[in-house]
Parts: sequence; structure tokens; C-alpha cells
Amino acid sequence: MCGIVGVVSHSPVNQLIYDSLLLLQHRGQDAAGIATANGSTFHMYKANGMVRDVFRTRNMRSLPGTAGIGQVRYPTAGSASSEEEAQPFYVNAPFGIILAHNGNLTNWRQLKDEMFRIDRRHINTNSDSEVLLNVLAHEVQLATSGLQLDPAAVFKAVAGVHRRVRGSYAIVSVIAGYGLLAFRDPFGIRPLCIGKNETAQGVEWIVASESVAVEGIGFEFVRDVAPGEAIFIDNEGNLHSQQCAESPSLNPCIFEYVYLARPDSCLDGVPVYNVRLRMGDYLAEKIKRELPDVRIDVVMPIPDSSRPAAMQVAAKLGVEYREGFFKNRYVGRTFIMPGQAVRKKSVRQKLNAMAIEFKGKNVLIVDDSIVRGTTSHEIVQMARDAGAKSVIFASAAPPVKFPNVYGIDMPTRGELVAHGRTDEEVAKMIGADHLVYQDVDALKRAVRDINPAISRFEASCFDGEYITGDVTPEYLDAIERARTAPASQSERESAGDTADNSVVRSQLHLQLSTE
Repeated sequence: MCGIVGVVSHSPVNQLIYDSLLLLQHRGQDAAGIATANGSTFHMYKANGMVRDVFRTRNMRSLPGTAGIGQVRYPTAGSASSEEEAQPFYVNAPFGIILAHNGNLTNWRQLKDEMFRIDRRHINTNSDSEVLLNVLAHEVQLATSGLQLDPAAVFKAVAGVHRRVRGSYAIVSVIAGYGLLAFRDPFGIRPLCIGKNETAQGVEWIVASESVAVEGIGFEFVRDVAPGEAIFIDNEGNLHSQQCAESPSLNPCIFEYVYLARPDSCLDGVPVYNVRLRMGDYLAEKIKRELPDVRIDVVMPIPDSSRPAAMQVAAKLGVEYREGFFKNRYVGRTFIMPGQAVRKKSVRQKLNAMAIEFKGKNVLIVDDSIVRGTTSHEIVQMARDAGAKSVIFASAAPPVKFPNVYGIDMPTRGELVAHGRTDEEVAKMIGADHLVYQDVDALKRAVRDINPAISRFEASCFDGEYITGDVTPEYLDAIERARTAPASQSERESAGDTADNSVVRSQLHLQLSTE
């Protein structure tokens, strides 16, 4: 899960991209980058850190141009300390292409090998995004004749990418001298939408991960990018679109609605906030069924993503709703922080339990989900330390039992507290008196109630069904071995060196010619 944005404007885009990345900061807090196109010249700046820390005035001045892309990175296994893997990525041929990617390729290692052995392309990092960029560049080269690139050739290249690449991917890129290209994988796993702004000089366009990034900078939301569809905006501001996949189908990641997306976003025609309210309705019904004789004095959310569900639970149960946890808004989202020890420490830094709301009460705590259980255990203990008489814990999402391979950092079964355990065993591990999980079918109904046109979801972390069809038990075993294998001494030293030099910045001025 990352946040991506691409803008084509009639004025400098650096500030528009920066503002959009701030609105997408919840999607990644590990690294940030912006690349702009000024005629035939690319300018790029990227580094580890949050948007407000990465970009200074001098960096923004070094990013001229009326088209560009940006990304905030959320690292999956192994890349948290690698500044070289911050995006966007750049390749100089054909034409010159910059690219930013949200998602995860399941066949990237095979593609990386093919790039070297067959396509004669060198991949410099272990990022699947760099592999994807080179696949796109190779397909663009095959699709073009002579020096000119037209929309038909662009769409032919994207069709070639769809045939070769597996997994989840939402893409924004710029081809030097020609325009902005954006596309979405044929399953529509990761979100992508289009917005526009009517000006006296003509229409300006934005493509972003979430609608909040479109509307937050004053653009008008137009629509979602369809699964398998490609959008090409040429240098004159003309938008071209075409379906480039053979059998596209919409299977949005349901965890976007649970946690990843902002509540004020709308994904694939579904307002996220409304889904979370419906999740609360269904969760309340299950609590009534499973705990009919358990006394609940007060319902409390874990701010912020579980607040809508908790409000509905309290209303449906006829119980008082209170805000017992105060959130420090200057600490990042604990789920997307790399490393279990960092997450555990950050819970106490992020939340404080106010004793006046807990003392002597039977407290029902509602959280959006339980993944590793570390955060939940700390929260339950905080409630007890604040004087709670008993603690009932409810998850607005079903138990996370299976690895996610499409861009969320849930890659090993051993890290998932619900894998191979009963609800009672999980309750004991997190220290709760009772535990209630949402049902998988109820979660899917919460989205379908709002948009019945969505018939399937990417919900593998809950139901173990991998919609791309290429994820086998052997594949899962392999990625688990890779994640849990001890690092070599040189790797540990390299990681330490990277951490010590996290303030290092990389800046590239790439001179390209379209002639």
C-alpha cells in the first residue's frame, strides 16, 4: 500500500503534487518522492521520511514543470531502510519514463530474471516497482515504430504489461515529451481515480490513489479508473482512455475500506465512511448474538479509523459512547510502521487512556482490525491500568488469518495472531475478557449494501482466496522463508549504515532529449 499521484497542469505542478501527497500521507510514511517534467527534462527528488520532512523550499524550487508524479511509500518486507527504493523510478529508454507504483507484483522475481536474460535490461534494486517500470519501457519500445509515440502505441504497451505482470498495481508515469500515463491492474485491486480542473487555459488533470487527494486540492472528482484501463493525457491536455486487459473484473482490496483509505474518500463508487458505519451495524448484531448476558457500560473506539463503527455499535446496543483514548496526532500509523518492537513502543506514544472514562466500568473497545495482536494487547492493558472493571474487545473486521501478497505487510502466518487459533485463544493472548470478530460475509455485505455492482473482493487476508490465481502454498512458503531468514552480517551492517544516514538526500536532474 502506497499513495500515488500524477498531475498535468498549465502551471507548475510541484505544489499541487506536494499538497496531494500530504493528503495521501496515511498511505505511506516511510519515504516520499516527486518527479516533474519540464519540456524534455525530468527533475526528481526523493528521500526517506514523511512529506513535510523530505521537501524543503530549495527542493521544491528544483522541481519545475507542468506535469509530474509523486509517491508516499509504505514498505513491504525488507525495504524499509532502503532509500534507493524510494519512488518514483526512472529509465532513460525508450524516450525516458518515470513511474510510481502502488501494489505488489507476485511474479516480480521471474520478471527480473527475464529482464536480464531476454530483454537485456538491468534492474538495480530489489523493488518490484523498478521491475514494472522496465517491463513497461520494454513494451513501449516494442509498440513504437520510428520516433513517434501515439495513444494507440501507449495502449498496446499497457496491454503487453497486463499479459506479463501478475499481482496488484496502480500506476502513474510520465513519458518524456509525450504525456502522463496511468493504469490499473485487470483485477482492480488497488484504487485509482481521475479528477479535473477547468481553467481559462484549458482542463488540468489529476490521477490519484484516493478521491480525497483530488478534491483536497480543489479539483473535481470525475470517476474511478476501471480495472485494466489505461489513461493517457498528452502534452496538450487531451485525455485518451482504453480498456487494455482481455478479461478485466473489479475485485477491490476490502482492507482499503477497513483501514487503509481515509474515511472521506470514495473508492469504486463506495464512500469509505459509509462502509465503516455499516461495519458497526453488523458488528453490533453479532455482539448481541454472542454476548447476550455480558454487561457493557460504555463503548469506546480506538481513534481514528474505528470511530464510525464504534458509534454505530453504541447506537445499536443502546450503550453510551465515549472517547476514552486520547490520540497523539504526531505519531504515525502503527500498523504501517516497520518492525514489531517499533509498533509496540509507538502504541503507548500514540494513545493515552483517560482514567475518568474507564474506572469501574465494563468497557467495550472497538478497533478496526486485529493483525499481529501487539497493539491490541497494549490497548487492553492500558484500559485495565486506567481502572476498567472488564474489557470486551471487538474487531470491526474478521480475523486476519492469511498472508497478504498484494501490497499489505502481512506476509507470514506466524505473525498473525488469529492464524491457527480460536477466538478464545486470541482473547487470552491480548488479555481481553471477551473477543468478538466481524464475520467475513458481513464485511462484504457492508460494501455491497452501498454498491451492489461489486460482486467480488480481494479479501485474501480474511478468506485465504487469492484472486490472481498464481499464489500457491509453495509461493507462500517461499516468501515466508525469505522474510524470516536471518540477515547476513553484511546485510545487518548495511541496514545499520542506512539507518545512521537516514537524513541523506538524493537529488537527480535528468536531461532527456526527444529528438
